[in-house]
Amino acid sequence: MPKRAERGFCRVRNAKERGQNGMEKELLVRASLTVEETEKAGEELAPLLEKGDFIALEGELGAGKTAFVRGICRKFCPQARVCSPTYTVMRCYEGGICPFYHFDMYRITSPEDLESVGFYDCEGVIAAEWSENTPYALPKRYYRVNIEKTAGGRRIAVFLHDGG
Repeated sequence: MPKRAERGFCRVRNAKERGQNGMEKELLVRASLTVEETEKAGEELAPLLEKGDFIALEGELGAGKTAFVRGICRKFCPQARVCSPTYTVMRCYEGGICPFYHFDMYRITSPEDLESVGFYDCEGVIAAEWSENTPYALPKRYYRVNIEKTAGGRRIAVFLHDGG
């Protein structure tokens, strides 16, 4: 892991590098060798989150997006058994601080698809896997989580995107 990540280094960059408006601040970079370490990285982000926040998760199939969400969800609904929303598109976990919504945007093709699953009615924290498929659903301010497979495990980077 880079020394700057160990020190809690934050890097601000222009989000236009990614074809977006606004700024991104790097909040967290972690290396993960196990599912448990990926969940732990999610737990590290959780204290920053509150009702109304949006987490956009990017990563190839099997990268660890659901494991990361499981770690986040422990703050909002500790008793939840978090699993992938691949076949249901959305799962809602309640009974904690506020509702926690977990979406899979892989098969979403339009704002109407999101409307049909109640996306626009969610009042809580939203974590969306495959969020790159639905740029129209991203709020101006959101957390972007990029998980990449590496030779020995995973590289997890968390950014705060602020579109202004």
